[in-house]
Amino acid sequence: MRISSQFDGGNIHCLACDDPQNIRLAINKDAHSDFYQWFYFRLTGAKGCDCVLHLTNAGGAAYAEGWHGYRAVASYDRADWFRVPTSYDGTALTIRHRPECDAVYYAYFAPYSMERHADLVARCLANPAVRLDVLGSTLDGQDLDLLRIGEPGAGKRVCWIVGRQHPGETMAEWWMEGFLARLLDADDPLAREALKRAAFNIVPNMNPDGSRRGHLRTNAAGANLNREWQSPSLERSPEVFLVRQAMEASGVDFCLDVHGDETVPHNFLISTAGIPSASERLRLLHQGYAAALRRANPDFQTIHGHAEGKPGSANMTLCGNWVAERFDCLSMTLEMPFKDTADTPNERTGWSPARSRKLGAAGLDALLAVIDELR
Repeated sequence: MRISSQFDGGNIHCLACDDPQNIRLAINKDAHSDFYQWFYFRLTGAKGCDCVLHLTNAGGAAYAEGWHGYRAVASYDRADWFRVPTSYDGTALTIRHRPECDAVYYAYFAPYSMERHADLVARCLANPAVRLDVLGSTLDGQDLDLLRIGEPGAGKRVCWIVGRQHPGETMAEWWMEGFLARLLDADDPLAREALKRAAFNIVPNMNPDGSRRGHLRTNAAGANLNREWQSPSLERSPEVFLVRQAMEASGVDFCLDVHGDETVPHNFLISTAGIPSASERLRLLHQGYAAALRRANPDFQTIHGHAEGKPGSANMTLCGNWVAERFDCLSMTLEMPFKDTADTPNERTGWSPARSRKLGAAGLDALLAVIDELR
């Protein structure tokens, strides 16, 4: 048997792999950081064996409470990802599975490779309404891609959508696939209407370096990008520095920051109610968007999530809060689960790429419901 992870997004350290009943593994930390939780690796040579894989350091992970009720995903072809029996004893996360093929992949959530990101960008650029701006380079020398869709103009809203500030939250880029596919569908009347009323600036992956390195939460320098928005630098957080610079140039009427949540088994929005300039106008816009998203996709809900902050209590280093305060606009964080949706579960896949894409597509309904009130 063999365990390997030297591929795009891979992360694991093999401690022992000589007994299929006692495969012992450890998750590597993000570079220059103590964060870890993302894993992605391949097991070969175990076809037909009852395998027990222990992730021995799971109890020290960034969000260890998230392991309760969690099931890992597995795939033979890296296209179809299904859940496998998983348990957590407070120290180790244990996966039990009998592979049906000579090679099987296991991951924290369905991976989204940088190659797939390149395919997504290329597919979008086949549409004449899309332009690509490379905002600059990451610390590892990768391009930071910004898709500009539609033309700005008098009376048109300026909408920003960013995803995957935390690279292990791959559901964010699966969401992007769904949103972009719908926005660029010439046969979709809502998409046509959206492009009449707004210009879109979309960053499908804010953290290419962390994505390729197999990080949970940080970039190549160990920076948590969603704590860098107040004072980013080219030396530590060029991704945020460059996107913020582009926002200043374009203005912002709407911003959605797309994430995944390790612990909460629901899709939910985080508001910016805690910013110093919180207003009734922004509160009503948030409520209107959330209600419209709930109508468009019942996998989304508005009961469970994070508690709203009181005005003046917000962490202004977060994207959602900084953008809302700087531009006096509707700015939100969307969270999707690593587990499953407790109210609308799927036993085979849990929360999945397909469901993330569907929620992304529904984001267009929600935006159109409030677009006239954004300014």
